[in-house]
Amino acid sequence: MYIKFQPSEYIFRYRKGKLVSQGTGLSFFFLESNTSVCAVPAAGQDVDFIFEEVTLDFQKVSVQGQLTYRITDYQRIAEAMNFTVNLKTKQYFNDPMPKLNKRMINIAEGFVKSRISAIGMTQAIQSSLETAADVFAEMQKSPELKNLGIAVTGFSILKIAANSETARALEAKTREEILKQSDDALYERRNASIEQERRVKENELNTEIKVEEKKKTIKETEIQTRQMLLEKENQLEEIRLDAEIRLEQKRKELAELKFQNAKKDADAEAYRINAVMQAYSQLNPETLVALATLNMNPETIIAQAFEKLAVNSDKIGTLNITPDLLESLAGKKE
Repeated sequence: MYIKFQPSEYIFRYRKGKLVSQGTGLSFFFLESNTSVCAVPAAGQDVDFIFEEVTLDFQKVSVQGQLTYRITDYQRIAEAMNFTVNLKTKQYFNDPMPKLNKRMINIAEGFVKSRISAIGMTQAIQSSLETAADVFAEMQKSPELKNLGIAVTGFSILKIAANSETARALEAKTREEILKQSDDALYERRNASIEQERRVKENELNTEIKVEEKKKTIKETEIQTRQMLLEKENQLEEIRLDAEIRLEQKRKELAELKFQNAKKDADAEAYRINAVMQAYSQLNPETLVALATLNMNPETIIAQAFEKLAVNSDKIGTLNITPDLLESLAGKKE
């Protein structure tokens, strides 16, 4: 007869009780009367589990997860458990996999129990990842699994949950805590809002005070500036008045000087005229007339002659004035 196994199976072929070949995915001809075969799974195995444990505060919790393992030493596991298959059906005579899976779950449960029993329920519920990591590390170091030739490749805890009554109590407690936290948060928000509003008002008041102080400073500066300007204007006005006073004094002094000079000139002129008149008073009239005519031009002398003629006309008998004489007197010719 001929038989062929899958590559995911490690085969031990015995003939008359002696091992004649081994390996994965073997195929061969055989006689049913003298041949036996052990088929050990070579692929990884996934095992789901769920069990109850008691925490440090005596509360029951259910632990649900998955275990993954792989057989690494096929000879050891084949010696420890019966993996003989029916060559006609290729099924195990006594399926060892449920027993092996149960053994794996028991080993895992022992490690989980030691972990859960050392902590409280609330901490246990919240420690799925930490518990899974600790149990995985312990199972990798387990001597029992090494003796079986099994390596754990994965361990995860999907959920650690309390029973229904405890869960409702936890929910109520958690709900109250959440409500209390909500109230505390609301109270803190209101206080924060009040504090913020107080700070805003305080800042506004401080700003108004600073603005008023700034206005006061500006007002005082303006007043000081006005006073300085007024003082400066008063000083300038005093300087201007002093300048005008000095100018008027200078003008007065100048007028006085001019008056004195004019008076002196008038006195000198009066003295000169008086001296001339005294000199003239000692001369006879004919000498004065002669002196008066010394610097006269001819026309003036002729005019005075005609004037005297006119005055003494009643004493003149006949006077002939020719045109030539007039022309010569006028000094004009055609």
